[in-house]
Amino acid sequence: MKSLFLKTILVLNLIFIYNCKAQTANDYIAFYNDVVPKLNTIVSNKTQFYGQNFSNFYNELQNKNINIAIIGYDTKDDIDPKLYVLKLYFNTVSMWGVASDNSFWFPSVNIYFENEIPAQIIDMVRQYQGQWNLVFEQFFANRKIEKIKFISINGYNSSDKTVK
Repeated sequence: MKSLFLKTILVLNLIFIYNCKAQTANDYIAFYNDVVPKLNTIVSNKTQFYGQNFSNFYNELQNKNINIAIIGYDTKDDIDPKLYVLKLYFNTVSMWGVASDNSFWFPSVNIYFENEIPAQIIDMVRQYQGQWNLVFEQFFANRKIEKIKFISINGYNSSDKTVK
């Protein structure tokens, strides 16, 4: 009797864990399916932001209820060590694990600036753990955009890796 009781509890726990994971994956899919169509509305007009301040692009994101969660930075290419690229991610840190565990794509936007991003961005990202905030908003506000790339917006599990 005791053995049957323990097996039943084990099975119930496994079902509970599986259902929690499925719900979390469903939450990620709902997030993706909410954010990506909004991003796609900007793709066709992205060139209007070229040569403009980042604040204009940021305002467009805000107008579409698209919230930046995490940022990163990068170089334009593998040869030049200077930082020109701001990477915008819209999923929270807690969703990264869910997306990774399920091989889902992370929708993101790479903003290429006309001028180099000052090296202080490295310390700022460390200080705020990459979490988007007012400090970053003000830091990038007047930087001129050279180009914009939308990444992983072709479906959360799509094999289409076309950058828009």
